[in-house]
Amino acid sequence: MENKSNNPFVSVIMSAHNAEKYAGQAIDSILNQTYSKFEFIIVDDASTDSTPRILKDFKKKDKRIILVQNKNNLGLTKSLNKALKIARGKYIIRIDADDWAYPDRIKLQVDLMERRPDVVVSGSYIEVCDKNLKTKYIRKYQLDDASIRKHMFRYSPFAHPATIWRVDVLRKERYNERLEVSQDYELYFRVGVLGKFMNLDKPLLKLRMHDKSVSATRNDLQSKATVLIRLSAVLYFGYNMSKFDKLYNFLQQIFIGLLHVKLRFFLFNLLRRFDFY
Repeated sequence: MENKSNNPFVSVIMSAHNAEKYAGQAIDSILNQTYSKFEFIIVDDASTDSTPRILKDFKKKDKRIILVQNKNNLGLTKSLNKALKIARGKYIIRIDADDWAYPDRIKLQVDLMERRPDVVVSGSYIEVCDKNLKTKYIRKYQLDDASIRKHMFRYSPFAHPATIWRVDVLRKERYNERLEVSQDYELYFRVGVLGKFMNLDKPLLKLRMHDKSVSATRNDLQSKATVLIRLSAVLYFGYNMSKFDKLYNFLQQIFIGLLHVKLRFFLFNLLRRFDFY
């Protein structure tokens, strides 16, 4: 295949750990994009299954792939920062090893960022799917900067695997390596003081939900980390919480101790699905 990554305009970054079941579909969805001027940086985070072989096979077939192999398991946060260090694109696009991107995803997101140089990170609607990528429902996000900021103390303003970032902003801030989860949510608050937010009003990604996904296995830790991240945003970055936000966060802290993690996860997705708040 022709090498189209000599001067990549976009760097797609992905971390994979024991992702043999789904990584192939995620990689194919990027390689089959209508937009081709990108490099695809994949970090194998010391996988112990057949993931390394799968990634090597893909690298042989497409020269746009840059494969980084961790000797030890570093976790998502450090692996993403490792990919950022070698990224050459003007923009960074994220995808997880168990998701799937629509063919026009990169083109539409690059077009938006080129039109809006004041936007530092943007995303899109997503399709929340089962393990077979069958769509369960569409998760919508606020579209303009003001609406996103109004709601970001209640839920994450973007689907992380569906985001595109300006590389200069992301290199300056980077992911906080002290955080094992919610590293994206904390980063949104930091980059939000440098520019504006936006989301596209159409699904560009299928988000796969399964028993081993982070949202399902580490929801309890995510909930606790989220409370601290919001407090830090107010104390250190000048964000203001509305009265509703304060009440919501107070109730969330109570529910962390009272409700089982699966029930909290169910209620959160119910609220987000119907956009009740």
